[in-house]
Amino acid sequence: MAVVNLTEARVRAMPLGSGIHRDEQVKGLMVVCHRTTRTYAVQGDVRRNGRHVRTVRVKIDRCDRIGLREARRRAKELMSTIQSGVDPTARPDETGITLEAALEAHIAERELRPNTVESYRCHLDRYLTRLRRRAVADITRQDCRDLHDTLTTRHGRTLAACVLRTVRLAINTAMRIDETIARNPMEAVRIPVPPRREVGTLDLADWWERTGRLSPLMRDLHRATLLTGARRTSILSVRREDVDLEARALTFRHMKSGGELQFPLGEWTAGMLRRRMEADKPLASAWLWPSPTSASGHMREPKRRGLPGPHALRHHARTLMVAAGVPFSESGLLLGHKLPGISANYVHAHQLVEHLRPHAQAYENLVLREAGVSADGPAPEAQTMVLTGVRSQ
Repeated sequence: MAVVNLTEARVRAMPLGSGIHRDEQVKGLMVVCHRTTRTYAVQGDVRRNGRHVRTVRVKIDRCDRIGLREARRRAKELMSTIQSGVDPTARPDETGITLEAALEAHIAERELRPNTVESYRCHLDRYLTRLRRRAVADITRQDCRDLHDTLTTRHGRTLAACVLRTVRLAINTAMRIDETIARNPMEAVRIPVPPRREVGTLDLADWWERTGRLSPLMRDLHRATLLTGARRTSILSVRREDVDLEARALTFRHMKSGGELQFPLGEWTAGMLRRRMEADKPLASAWLWPSPTSASGHMREPKRRGLPGPHALRHHARTLMVAAGVPFSESGLLLGHKLPGISANYVHAHQLVEHLRPHAQAYENLVLREAGVSADGPAPEAQTMVLTGVRSQ
Protein backbone atom coordinates (compact mmCIF):
# COMPACT_ATOMS: atom_id res chain seq x y z
CA MET A 1 0.00 0.00 0.00
CA ALA A 2 1.76 3.13 -1.29
CA VAL A 3 1.55 6.53 0.44
CA VAL A 4 1.90 9.38 -2.04
CA ASN A 5 1.17 13.06 -2.36
CA LEU A 6 -1.83 12.77 -4.65
CA THR A 7 -2.21 15.07 -7.62
CA GLU A 8 -4.67 14.96 -10.51
CA ALA A 9 -1.90 13.80 -12.87
CA ARG A 10 -0.68 11.06 -10.52
CA VAL A 11 -4.23 9.77 -10.04
CA ARG A 12 -4.75 9.54 -13.82
CA ALA A 13 -1.41 7.77 -14.22
CA MET A 14 -2.04 5.06 -11.61
CA PRO A 15 -2.19 1.63 -13.30
CA LEU A 16 -5.53 -0.18 -13.15
CA GLY A 17 -5.44 -3.12 -10.80
CA SER A 18 -2.50 -1.69 -8.82
CA GLY A 19 -4.37 -1.67 -5.51
CA ILE A 20 -4.55 1.06 -2.86
CA HIS A 21 -2.69 4.38 -2.83
CA ARG A 22 -3.04 6.56 0.29
CA ASP A 23 -2.91 10.35 0.30
CA GLU A 24 -0.22 12.12 2.37
CA GLN A 25 -2.26 15.28 2.91
CA VAL A 26 -5.69 14.04 4.06
CA LYS A 27 -5.84 11.29 6.63
CA GLY A 28 -7.85 8.29 5.48
CA LEU A 29 -8.18 9.34 1.82
CA MET A 30 -7.12 6.71 -0.70
CA VAL A 31 -7.38 5.84 -4.36
CA VAL A 32 -8.42 2.24 -5.00
CA CYS A 33 -7.34 1.03 -8.43
CA HIS A 34 -9.62 -1.81 -9.49
CA ARG A 35 -9.26 -3.80 -12.68
CA THR A 36 -11.51 -1.44 -14.64
CA THR A 37 -11.92 1.76 -12.56
CA ARG A 38 -10.24 4.04 -10.02
CA THR A 39 -12.28 5.24 -7.04
CA TYR A 40 -11.74 7.59 -4.13
CA ALA A 41 -12.47 6.12 -0.70
CA VAL A 42 -11.86 6.94 2.93
CA GLN A 43 -10.96 4.51 5.69
CA GLY A 44 -10.84 5.02 9.44
CA ASP A 45 -11.38 3.47 12.85
CA VAL A 46 -14.65 3.98 14.72
CA ARG A 47 -13.85 4.41 18.43
CA ARG A 48 -16.23 4.89 21.31
CA ASN A 49 -15.11 5.61 24.87
CA GLY A 50 -11.53 4.87 23.87
CA ARG A 51 -12.47 1.43 22.58
CA HIS A 52 -12.00 0.35 18.96
CA VAL A 53 -15.38 -0.67 17.56
CA ARG A 54 -14.67 -1.35 13.89
CA THR A 55 -12.68 -0.19 10.87
CA VAL A 56 -14.88 1.14 8.09
CA ARG A 57 -14.19 2.02 4.47
CA VAL A 58 -16.56 4.34 2.59
CA LYS A 59 -16.56 4.81 -1.16
CA ILE A 60 -16.62 8.49 -2.18
CA ASP A 61 -16.93 8.37 -5.97
CA ARG A 62 -15.11 7.35 -9.14
CA CYS A 63 -12.01 9.35 -10.01
CA ASP A 64 -13.33 10.22 -13.46
CA ARG A 65 -16.47 11.77 -11.92
CA ILE A 66 -15.02 14.12 -9.29
CA GLY A 67 -11.76 15.97 -8.90
CA LEU A 68 -9.12 15.54 -6.20
CA ARG A 69 -10.15 18.74 -4.39
CA GLU A 70 -13.76 17.55 -4.03
CA ALA A 71 -12.58 14.09 -2.95
CA ARG A 72 -10.41 15.65 -0.19
CA ARG A 73 -13.32 17.80 1.02
CA ARG A 74 -15.66 14.81 1.29
CA ALA A 75 -12.94 12.71 2.91
CA LYS A 76 -12.47 15.29 5.67
CA GLU A 77 -16.23 15.31 6.39
CA LEU A 78 -16.37 11.52 6.52
CA MET A 79 -13.30 11.26 8.74
CA SER A 80 -14.83 13.80 11.11
CA THR A 81 -17.92 11.60 11.35
CA ILE A 82 -15.87 8.44 11.87
CA GLN A 83 -13.67 10.01 14.54
CA SER A 84 -16.75 11.16 16.43
CA GLY A 85 -17.69 7.51 16.88
CA VAL A 86 -20.36 7.30 14.17
CA ASP A 87 -20.25 4.57 11.55
CA PRO A 88 -21.33 6.21 8.24
CA THR A 89 -21.96 2.79 6.70
CA ALA A 90 -24.49 1.80 9.35
CA ARG A 91 -28.08 1.56 8.16
CA PRO A 92 -31.31 1.11 10.12
CA ASP A 93 -32.32 -2.49 10.59
CA GLU A 94 -35.22 -3.52 8.36
CA THR A 95 -38.18 -4.61 10.49
CA GLY A 96 -39.82 -6.71 7.80
CA ILE A 97 -43.21 -5.38 8.90
CA THR A 98 -46.03 -6.81 6.81
CA LEU A 99 -49.02 -4.94 5.43
CA GLU A 100 -51.27 -6.73 7.92
CA ALA A 101 -49.06 -5.81 10.87
CA ALA A 102 -48.82 -2.20 9.68
CA LEU A 103 -52.61 -1.93 9.51
CA GLU A 104 -52.95 -3.37 13.02
CA ALA A 105 -50.39 -0.81 14.23
CA HIS A 106 -52.45 1.95 12.60
CA ILE A 107 -55.58 0.70 14.37
CA ALA A 108 -53.76 0.43 17.72
CA GLU A 109 -52.39 3.98 17.67
CA ARG A 110 -55.73 5.65 16.92
CA GLU A 111 -59.16 5.80 18.51
CA LEU A 112 -61.30 4.47 15.67
CA ARG A 113 -64.94 3.53 15.62
CA PRO A 114 -65.69 -0.22 15.55
CA ASN A 115 -67.26 0.09 12.09
CA THR A 116 -64.07 1.70 10.76
CA VAL A 117 -61.89 -1.07 12.19
CA GLU A 118 -64.27 -3.67 10.78
CA SER A 119 -64.07 -2.13 7.31
CA TYR A 120 -60.24 -2.05 7.40
CA ARG A 121 -60.07 -5.73 8.33
CA CYS A 122 -62.71 -6.57 5.74
CA HIS A 123 -60.52 -4.96 3.07
CA LEU A 124 -57.59 -7.04 4.28
CA ASP A 125 -59.53 -10.31 4.29
CA ARG A 126 -61.41 -9.92 1.01
CA TYR A 127 -59.32 -7.81 -1.33
CA LEU A 128 -55.72 -7.83 -0.07
CA THR A 129 -55.08 -11.54 0.41
CA ARG A 130 -52.02 -11.47 -1.89
CA LEU A 131 -50.41 -8.54 -0.10
CA ARG A 132 -51.46 -8.92 3.53
CA ARG A 133 -48.47 -11.07 4.58
CA ARG A 134 -46.00 -9.39 2.22
CA ALA A 135 -43.31 -7.23 3.82
CA VAL A 136 -44.16 -3.61 3.09
CA ALA A 137 -40.56 -3.03 1.98
CA ASP A 138 -41.14 -5.61 -0.79
CA ILE A 139 -44.37 -4.10 -2.13
CA THR A 140 -43.55 -2.39 -5.41
CA ARG A 141 -45.15 0.40 -7.37
CA GLN A 142 -46.20 -2.18 -9.97
CA ASP A 143 -47.95 -4.22 -7.25
CA CYS A 144 -49.98 -1.13 -6.42
CA ARG A 145 -50.80 -0.48 -10.07
CA ASP A 146 -51.94 -4.08 -10.53
CA LEU A 147 -54.10 -3.86 -7.41
CA HIS A 148 -55.69 -0.65 -8.68
CA ASP A 149 -56.51 -2.20 -12.05
CA THR A 150 -57.93 -5.40 -10.54
CA LEU A 151 -60.13 -3.64 -7.99
CA THR A 152 -61.45 -1.09 -10.45
CA THR A 153 -62.29 -3.73 -13.06
CA ARG A 154 -63.91 -6.23 -10.72
CA HIS A 155 -65.54 -4.04 -8.08
CA GLY A 156 -65.81 -0.50 -9.42
CA ARG A 157 -64.26 2.84 -8.55
CA THR A 158 -65.99 3.37 -5.20
CA LEU A 159 -64.78 0.17 -3.54
CA ALA A 160 -61.37 0.44 -5.24
CA ALA A 161 -60.91 3.91 -3.74
CA CYS A 162 -61.74 2.65 -0.23
CA VAL A 163 -59.36 -0.31 -0.39
CA LEU A 164 -56.51 1.70 -1.93
CA ARG A 165 -56.82 4.34 0.80
CA THR A 166 -56.52 1.53 3.37
CA VAL A 167 -53.32 0.31 1.70
CA ARG A 168 -51.88 3.84 1.59
CA LEU A 169 -52.48 4.56 5.29
CA ALA A 170 -51.07 1.16 6.30
CA ILE A 171 -47.86 1.80 4.35
CA ASN A 172 -47.58 5.31 5.81
CA THR A 173 -47.73 3.73 9.26
CA ALA A 174 -45.08 1.18 8.26
CA MET A 175 -42.81 4.01 7.10
CA ARG A 176 -42.93 5.54 10.59
CA ILE A 177 -41.93 2.20 12.10
CA ASP A 178 -39.33 1.05 9.54
CA GLU A 179 -36.79 3.71 8.51
CA THR A 180 -35.65 1.65 5.53
CA ILE A 181 -38.95 2.26 3.70
CA ALA A 182 -38.14 5.52 1.99
CA ARG A 183 -41.24 6.06 -0.16
CA ASN A 184 -44.82 4.90 -0.34
CA PRO A 185 -45.30 2.82 -3.53
CA MET A 186 -48.92 3.99 -3.60
CA GLU A 187 -47.51 7.22 -5.06
CA ALA A 188 -47.63 5.39 -8.40
CA VAL A 189 -51.43 5.14 -8.22
CA ARG A 190 -54.02 7.83 -8.66
CA ILE A 191 -56.81 6.76 -6.34
CA PRO A 192 -60.05 6.83 -8.35
CA VAL A 193 -62.67 9.42 -7.47
CA PRO A 194 -65.98 7.70 -6.70
CA PRO A 195 -68.76 8.64 -9.12
CA ARG A 196 -70.94 11.52 -8.04
CA ARG A 197 -74.09 10.40 -6.29
CA GLU A 198 -77.12 11.34 -8.34
CA VAL A 199 -80.33 11.85 -6.40
CA GLY A 200 -83.61 11.86 -8.27
CA THR A 201 -86.59 14.08 -7.71
CA LEU A 202 -88.88 13.74 -4.70
CA ASP A 203 -92.58 14.49 -4.63
CA LEU A 204 -93.01 15.24 -0.93
CA ALA A 205 -96.78 14.74 -0.77
CA ASP A 206 -96.55 11.40 -2.57
CA TRP A 207 -93.55 10.32 -0.45
CA TRP A 208 -95.41 11.16 2.75
CA GLU A 209 -98.43 9.16 1.62
CA ARG A 210 -96.27 6.14 0.71
CA THR A 211 -94.40 6.19 4.03
CA GLY A 212 -97.81 6.10 5.69
CA ARG A 213 -98.33 2.61 4.27
CA LEU A 214 -95.31 1.25 6.14
CA SER A 215 -95.41 -0.24 9.61
CA PRO A 216 -95.73 2.48 12.28
CA LEU A 217 -92.10 2.13 13.40
CA MET A 218 -90.72 2.14 9.84
CA ARG A 219 -92.98 5.05 8.92
CA ASP A 220 -91.69 7.15 11.80
CA LEU A 221 -88.10 6.17 11.07
CA HIS A 222 -88.29 7.36 7.45
CA ARG A 223 -89.96 10.62 8.42
CA ALA A 224 -87.53 11.27 11.27
CA THR A 225 -84.64 10.67 8.85
CA LEU A 226 -85.90 13.37 6.51
CA LEU A 227 -86.87 15.81 9.28
CA THR A 228 -83.42 15.58 10.93
CA GLY A 229 -81.29 14.96 7.83
CA ALA A 230 -79.29 12.45 9.86
CA ARG A 231 -76.98 9.85 8.41
CA ARG A 232 -78.14 6.25 8.44
CA THR A 233 -75.88 5.07 11.26
CA SER A 234 -76.53 8.21 13.31
CA ILE A 235 -80.31 7.84 13.30
CA LEU A 236 -80.33 4.06 13.81
CA SER A 237 -77.97 4.17 16.81
CA VAL A 238 -80.10 6.59 18.83
CA ARG A 239 -81.12 5.33 22.27
CA ARG A 240 -84.27 6.30 24.11
CA GLU A 241 -82.18 8.18 26.65
CA ASP A 242 -80.85 10.36 23.81
CA VAL A 243 -84.31 11.85 23.28
CA ASP A 244 -84.96 14.79 25.61
CA LEU A 245 -88.64 15.56 25.07
CA GLU A 246 -88.73 18.36 27.63
CA ALA A 247 -85.86 20.22 26.00
CA ARG A 248 -87.01 19.04 22.53
CA ALA A 249 -83.50 17.88 21.61
CA LEU A 250 -82.20 14.70 20.04
CA THR A 251 -78.56 13.69 20.66
CA PHE A 252 -76.72 11.85 17.90
CA ARG A 253 -73.71 10.10 19.44
CA HIS A 254 -72.46 8.37 16.32
CA MET A 255 -71.19 11.14 14.04
CA LYS A 256 -68.95 10.75 11.01
CA SER A 257 -67.20 14.00 11.96
CA GLY A 258 -66.65 12.76 15.53
CA GLY A 259 -68.13 13.91 18.80
CA GLU A 260 -71.86 14.35 19.35
CA LEU A 261 -74.60 16.47 17.82
CA GLN A 262 -77.62 17.88 19.63
CA PHE A 263 -80.39 18.40 17.12
CA PRO A 264 -83.21 20.82 18.11
CA LEU A 265 -86.45 18.99 17.36
CA GLY A 266 -89.35 20.74 15.72
CA GLU A 267 -92.71 20.55 17.52
CA TRP A 268 -94.24 17.99 15.14
CA THR A 269 -91.12 15.77 15.18
CA ALA A 270 -90.97 15.85 18.99
CA GLY A 271 -94.62 14.82 19.17
CA MET A 272 -94.03 11.96 16.73
CA LEU A 273 -91.11 10.66 18.79
CA ARG A 274 -93.15 10.97 21.99
CA ARG A 275 -95.88 8.78 20.52
CA ARG A 276 -93.28 6.36 19.14
CA MET A 277 -91.64 5.91 22.54
CA GLU A 278 -94.98 5.42 24.27
CA ALA A 279 -95.97 2.73 21.77
CA ASP A 280 -92.65 0.89 22.18
CA LYS A 281 -92.60 0.89 25.99
CA PRO A 282 -93.80 -2.75 26.26
CA LEU A 283 -90.70 -3.87 24.33
CA ALA A 284 -88.45 -2.57 27.15
CA SER A 285 -85.73 -1.79 24.60
CA ALA A 286 -82.96 0.75 25.13
CA TRP A 287 -83.13 1.74 21.45
CA LEU A 288 -85.36 4.34 19.84
CA TRP A 289 -85.85 2.08 16.80
CA PRO A 290 -86.00 -1.40 18.39
CA SER A 291 -85.90 -4.66 16.45
CA PRO A 292 -86.30 -7.86 18.50
CA THR A 293 -85.01 -9.97 15.58
CA SER A 294 -81.78 -8.01 15.12
CA ALA A 295 -78.57 -9.10 16.87
CA SER A 296 -77.87 -5.45 17.74
CA GLY A 297 -81.35 -4.94 19.18
CA HIS A 298 -82.15 -2.08 16.81
CA MET A 299 -83.07 -1.60 13.16
CA ARG A 300 -80.19 -2.24 10.79
CA GLU A 301 -81.58 -1.60 7.32
CA PRO A 302 -84.26 1.07 6.84
CA LYS A 303 -84.34 0.96 3.04
CA ARG A 304 -87.62 -0.03 1.42
CA ARG A 305 -88.29 -0.63 -2.26
CA GLY A 306 -89.69 2.38 -4.02
CA LEU A 307 -88.55 4.84 -1.34
CA PRO A 308 -85.34 6.90 -1.23
CA GLY A 309 -82.67 5.64 1.14
CA PRO A 310 -81.29 7.55 4.14
CA HIS A 311 -78.50 9.25 2.23
CA ALA A 312 -80.85 10.40 -0.52
CA LEU A 313 -83.11 11.86 2.18
CA ARG A 314 -80.08 13.67 3.58
CA HIS A 315 -79.52 15.25 0.17
CA HIS A 316 -83.12 16.42 0.08
CA ALA A 317 -82.90 17.71 3.66
CA ARG A 318 -80.04 20.02 2.73
CA THR A 319 -81.96 21.30 -0.30
CA LEU A 320 -85.13 21.86 1.72
CA MET A 321 -83.25 23.73 4.42
CA VAL A 322 -81.99 26.17 1.82
CA ALA A 323 -85.53 26.46 0.43
CA ALA A 324 -86.79 27.20 3.96
CA GLY A 325 -84.37 30.12 4.25
CA VAL A 326 -81.92 28.42 6.60
CA PRO A 327 -78.47 30.05 6.18
CA PHE A 328 -75.84 27.83 4.62
CA SER A 329 -73.66 27.61 7.76
CA GLU A 330 -76.63 26.86 10.03
CA SER A 331 -77.90 24.14 7.71
CA GLY A 332 -74.41 22.60 7.77
CA LEU A 333 -74.40 22.62 11.56
CA LEU A 334 -77.84 20.98 11.65
CA LEU A 335 -76.52 18.20 9.43
CA GLY A 336 -73.34 17.76 11.49
CA HIS A 337 -70.99 18.99 8.77
CA LYS A 338 -67.59 20.45 9.57
CA LEU A 339 -67.60 24.08 8.53
CA PRO A 340 -64.79 25.20 6.21
CA GLY A 341 -61.89 27.37 7.34
CA ILE A 342 -59.74 27.53 10.46
CA SER A 343 -62.29 29.70 12.28
CA ALA A 344 -64.73 26.75 12.17
CA ASN A 345 -62.66 25.15 14.95
CA TYR A 346 -63.95 27.87 17.26
CA VAL A 347 -67.62 27.08 16.52
CA HIS A 348 -69.10 24.62 19.04
CA ALA A 349 -72.43 23.38 17.71
CA HIS A 350 -73.55 21.94 21.08
CA GLN A 351 -73.66 25.49 22.45
CA LEU A 352 -75.89 26.66 19.60
CA VAL A 353 -78.91 24.40 20.06
CA GLU A 354 -81.31 27.25 20.82
CA HIS A 355 -79.81 29.40 18.07
CA LEU A 356 -80.45 26.58 15.59
CA ARG A 357 -83.97 25.81 16.87
CA PRO A 358 -85.82 28.45 14.78
CA HIS A 359 -84.02 27.17 11.68
CA ALA A 360 -84.94 23.56 12.43
CA GLN A 361 -88.55 24.64 13.00
CA ALA A 362 -88.62 26.59 9.73
CA TYR A 363 -87.34 23.51 7.91
CA GLU A 364 -89.95 21.28 9.54
CA ASN A 365 -92.73 23.73 8.72
CA LEU A 366 -91.76 23.71 5.06
CA VAL A 367 -91.70 19.90 4.87
CA LEU A 368 -95.08 19.55 6.57
CA ARG A 369 -96.67 22.31 4.50
CA GLU A 370 -95.50 20.91 1.18
CA ALA A 371 -96.39 17.35 2.25
CA GLY A 372 -99.87 18.52 3.16
CA VAL A 373 -99.59 17.70 6.85
CA SER A 374 -101.14 19.59 9.75
CA ALA A 375 -100.91 18.97 13.47
CA ASP A 376 -104.02 16.77 13.23
CA GLY A 377 -103.04 14.85 10.11
CA PRO A 378 -102.68 15.20 6.35
CA ALA A 379 -104.61 17.93 4.56
CA PRO A 380 -106.38 16.82 1.36
CA GLU A 381 -105.73 20.14 -0.33
CA ALA A 382 -101.94 19.74 0.02
CA GLN A 383 -99.82 21.09 -2.79
CA THR A 384 -96.97 19.08 -4.31
CA MET A 385 -93.37 20.16 -4.14
CA VAL A 386 -90.80 18.49 -6.40
CA LEU A 387 -87.17 18.53 -5.31
CA THR A 388 -84.10 18.15 -7.44
CA GLY A 389 -81.28 16.24 -5.69
CA VAL A 390 -77.96 17.90 -5.04
CA ARG A 391 -74.68 16.51 -3.86
CA SER A 392 -74.27 16.12 -0.08
CA GLN A 393 -71.20 17.78 1.38
